Amino acid sequence: MKAIIAEKPSVAREIAKVLNVKNREDGYLYGNGYCITWALGHLIELGMPADYGISGFNPFVLPIVPRPFRLVTRKKQQTKGSRQDPVAVKQIKIIQNLFQQCDHIIVATDAGREGELIFRYIYQYLQSKKPFDRLWISSLTEKAISEGFRNLQPGKNYNPLYQAARARSEADWLVGINASQALTIVGAGETYSLGRVQTPTLALICKRFQENRHFKRKTYYQIRIKHRKDYQDFNSLSSEQWQDEKQTEKIRASIEREGRAVVEDVQTKTVTETAPLLYDLTALQKDANRKLGLTADEVLQIAQELYEKQFITYPRTGSQYIPEDLWTDIPELVRVLKNDPTFKQAISHLSFGNFNKRIVNDLKVTDHHGLLTTLKLPSALSASEKAVYHLIAYRLLESLSEPCIKEISHILLKVHHYEFQIKGSKIQSKGWRSIRGHLSDDYQYQDEDPLAELPSFHTGDVLKISNVQMVQKTTQAPKLYTEADLLSVMEHAGNLTGGKDQKQALQNIGIGTPATRASIIETLIKRSYIIRKNKSLEPTDKGLQVYKLIKDTLIANVEMTADWELALRRIEQNELDPDEFLKDIQKYTIKITKELLSLKIQREDVPRLQCPKCKAQQLIITDKIIKCPDVHCNWIQLRMVCGVKLSLSDIIALITTSRSALIKNMEAKNGRKFNAALVLTEHHKTIFDFPQEKPT
Repeated sequence: MKAIIAEKPSVAREIAKVLNVKNREDGYLYGNGYCITWALGHLIELGMPADYGISGFNPFVLPIVPRPFRLVTRKKQQTKGSRQDPVAVKQIKIIQNLFQQCDHIIVATDAGREGELIFRYIYQYLQSKKPFDRLWISSLTEKAISEGFRNLQPGKNYNPLYQAARARSEADWLVGINASQALTIVGAGETYSLGRVQTPTLALICKRFQENRHFKRKTYYQIRIKHRKDYQDFNSLSSEQWQDEKQTEKIRASIEREGRAVVEDVQTKTVTETAPLLYDLTALQKDANRKLGLTADEVLQIAQELYEKQFITYPRTGSQYIPEDLWTDIPELVRVLKNDPTFKQAISHLSFGNFNKRIVNDLKVTDHHGLLTTLKLPSALSASEKAVYHLIAYRLLESLSEPCIKEISHILLKVHHYEFQIKGSKIQSKGWRSIRGHLSDDYQYQDEDPLAELPSFHTGDVLKISNVQMVQKTTQAPKLYTEADLLSVMEHAGNLTGGKDQKQALQNIGIGTPATRASIIETLIKRSYIIRKNKSLEPTDKGLQVYKLIKDTLIANVEMTADWELALRRIEQNELDPDEFLKDIQKYTIKITKELLSLKIQREDVPRLQCPKCKAQQLIITDKIIKCPDVHCNWIQLRMVCGVKLSLSDIIALITTSRSALIKNMEAKNGRKFNAALVLTEHHKTIFDFPQEKPT
């Protein structure tokens, strides 16, 4: 019997259909010589300090460097520590039983770094010695699964991929555990979370936020002239900018008196806009954030759903190309899309038999090729699933189209010695832009939109001036990061390095991977380090506090993190020994732990208050909670109450007099604002006391 292990039950079911496996038991399917089970994500993970006999936060045991790392069954966090996840324990026993009964294993976890790690940790934890092969597929369609089983590869071929995944996992543990404990220790009661990728990402957000907030806007002036030629109205704008309003007004008046402008120079050039490549995950997340307002994590979840429903290929890809042997399948994908009325008009612009082949590049296909639709046309999609599917389908059609060719005109005028400019853009061949009818990107022109078409100009032409305006403008602060912007910066973090040689080496290296960047953003939000505000990502007070503490330390170094991503890629390509990488990480961990333990954190002047319940312990007051340190008493009060953070004076009043002052602008679950005092009852519970004139 052969045991097949997938990553999720839904994937196991699709494999079972293809292999004609119809019988079901708790935790697995069986029949036709196979038993098919699943991992439910990371069932096995690296043990925490407690698993090595290290409890609490002790500076004298840092840094913690396990030799070797211990694998444990997945745990669930609880109020008082953590315990083994019963679902994980049960499934591991099922997998162990099936592995013992089988004579061969087929690995069908997701075909990527994390999918490989999920299986290898289970295999290592169970101390299995059974031989295994790898199923490597980019789609869950029947055709893809059947071809995958015909081309199973020996498991040892993916050892470098596993070594890269293991090195990443252990590096994240070393940095995250030690840095978080070190900063928490010096934080005296406040809990902090730091990470190898999480912290440099927070630094990027905070740095941009401070640049935006500290930016000093300056007012400047330009002059806009209105002209008319060949029955067409158009404007020219001064090349120069002036700081002085009165001076600009004098210049404006002199130009108005002159009444004419002379064409000094006419420059026309043809620009070819190549068709865009296919989406990889990051490119899809950026576009969906800009155009649909979806978060990176939402896009990943939607894409995963579309993949598991067999409507698109594997979404966690970092490539925008396809291999040569897949090119022959592309016409059929387009024909399937033609059956959907949504795409008929777009496909009419394509020339079958003459598709643009720019997306074909064997050397640039990594674990998986770029995102494609499949031969299965979607049905019963939610609005967001439909919108994301349409992005992917339209991008495929655009990538197969001809380039868009534009004629860009740049006209230079002079009035007296002042220069004015006119910009124009004329479409000569729409090419790929005819697919959706968007002739320019929404964010392409920040200042003056070029005219669609200009009249003809020749050097020496005289243009009459019909109107002259002075235009007041303001220099713009660096924009706060949207998720799309942040994903771009994370994707190209190597470009932030200083040296030219280093930039070249890290040209296409980012921090995190396409599959993990969304979770990094969500982690920062979960830790209360950042918030989503409108379309931007902004740091919280806590996030800024952490940034202030770590901004000059090694752990915030974006370039170093990008260096590590390059090292992990080299491990994956069997070009670097993973143990060498981990030795460097261990040295780095020692440095950052020492750095963080030496920090001095300025804290609130916290009062000494006795626990109202046990009357024996001094309360611990942090940014988030007020609590009794005695685990048997366990009295606790959150500082954030209905959207308002309790001040120290509120806390003192509540604990010493059992009543706070009136707290205004609290918000109920229905969004309604209200005012109330907090009252501590005789049973040590906190309740609201509403003003008598406005009961709620």
